[in-house]
Parts: sequence; structure tokens; C-alpha cells
Amino acid sequence: MDCLFCKIIAGEIPSTKVYEDDNVYGFLDIEPQAPVHIILVPKQHVASANELTEEHTEVIGKIFLAAAKIAKEQGFAEAGYRIVNNCGEDGGQTVSHLHFHLLAGRNLQWPPG
Repeated sequence: MDCLFCKIIAGEIPSTKVYEDDNVYGFLDIEPQAPVHIILVPKQHVASANELTEEHTEVIGKIFLAAAKIAKEQGFAEAGYRIVNNCGEDGGQTVSHLHFHLLAGRNLQWPPG
């Protein structure tokens, strides 16, 4: 498979890992948009949120649990953070592997852009 995130998960492309369990992989974004910018991906390839089915319910929950765990461990849970998913071209998705951006470390304005 020619998927950037699948290659990162497999260790074929280097990344700065911040989290890993059986279902979720988290790494630092190479173009951070906030002082903390972590990408959380399911290890199972899913192209986008449009591809989600009932079978993905558990892994999506595990991604959000991983985000909360990272926020607590890294000390930004209380100050706050944002979890973002971009879906499709107009939504800003640039890699065809479902992923969530965990952003923190500054006041995140609304609307996001």
C-alpha cells in the first residue's frame, strides 16, 4: 500500500512517536500548527471519515481515549486542547488515511479557518 501514514506506522518512514498501543499510533506533526501538534491515526487503514462503519466504533473511541491520556501526561489537559479531523479535499484532508490532529499549547481561536 502506498499510504504515507501506513508507512509511518510500519516504521518505513521515521516519525517522532508520542503514543502507541495495539490500535492507535500518535506522532508529532512535521509542520506543527500549535506548540503541541500530534497526529493520531488508527493502525488499520481507513481512507477518511466517510469510510467509517460500525466496525470502527471501538478504534475511534480509542483514539479519543489516547488523546485524553496524552493531554494528561503532557500537562495540557486542564488548559485545554482541540481534536480536529479533516475529511475530503474541501475539508483540508491531505493524506488519505483517517487521522486526528491533537492541538494544544496556545489559545486556539474560533472559527479555526
